Amino acid sequence: MEAYLDIIIRSTAVYVFMVVALRVFGKKQLSQLNTADVILILLISNSVQNAMVGSNTSLFGGLAAALVLFIVNFIVKKILFKYKKIADLLQDKPEILIHNGKLEFATLSRLGITSDELYESIREHGVDHYKDVKLAMLEIDGNISVISGEHNAHLHQTYHKRRTHKTLRSENS
Repeated sequence: MEAYLDIIIRSTAVYVFMVVALRVFGKKQLSQLNTADVILILLISNSVQNAMVGSNTSLFGGLAAALVLFIVNFIVKKILFKYKKIADLLQDKPEILIHNGKLEFATLSRLGITSDELYESIREHGVDHYKDVKLAMLEIDGNISVISGEHNAHLHQTYHKRRTHKTLRSENS
């Protein structure tokens, strides 16, 4: 039983360390990771495995460590939901990357987002050029959301056509 208590303490300590490290060094969503980020994650997972289970390389030792990580993660998410001050401390804030077609160079530089990463995200949202972007934000989950002026104009035109059609139909009745 003492061996499993050791795994619980070690796994919890590794989890807390990783949360703090991600907060300090920043994070990206898995879909936005580059090759160096993936290599880093693989190496970190390999390096902390022994720190969690120690000399216990049994199946139950590994399952105990995994279970502890799931439980600690569940508890942390509940705490973040309930206590806004803790959530503000641990979670990043959304950041504006592009506003009305103008790149926020200082923000991009501070966040370490390359022009290639930003342009890729813009293209994934169906926008050809950053000047066509009304708003691009790095969300708290690491996603980059993009709102184009063209999309909003299309929605406005669609709404206007419906209103005009409805008005014409009313007049003809």
